[in-house]
Amino acid sequence: MEQRISLVTLGVADLPRARAFYERLGWHGQEVEQTVFFQAGGLAVVLWARDELAVDAGIGDADTGGFGGLSLAQNVRSREEVDEVIGAAVEAGATVTRPARETFYGGYAGYFADPDGHLWEIAWNPGFPLAADGTLTIPDFGTA
Repeated sequence: MEQRISLVTLGVADLPRARAFYERLGWHGQEVEQTVFFQAGGLAVVLWARDELAVDAGIGDADTGGFGGLSLAQNVRSREEVDEVIGAAVEAGATVTRPARETFYGGYAGYFADPDGHLWEIAWNPGFPLAADGTLTIPDFGTA
């Protein structure tokens, strides 16, 4: 199996509301058969009705009753950009779950939740430089 993620699908309660939220963040989506696709660098973020996603995944009931164990992350190029992105998210309707602060790894990061509760970490990590196109390359940690 190749070590790659192609799509991240978020089950949402209200597709038009979720699409509007991401578009207010400056993302550009395409809707196909009640599913919205956003190109996000080398992968896609997909919005789909939570109930439909649950049925498709074979779990049947979309109400899991708590945190689903998923966090999305966007690394940015500076501390200032962390604050800018989180500020834009709040203006678009997000809720800050952890304000941006210094991290144990020498960076700066914070979290917000979109209107459906999906968590996003926005981070500046000096150890994970970004290419001009935004591609993140995991550094060689020197472990075998």
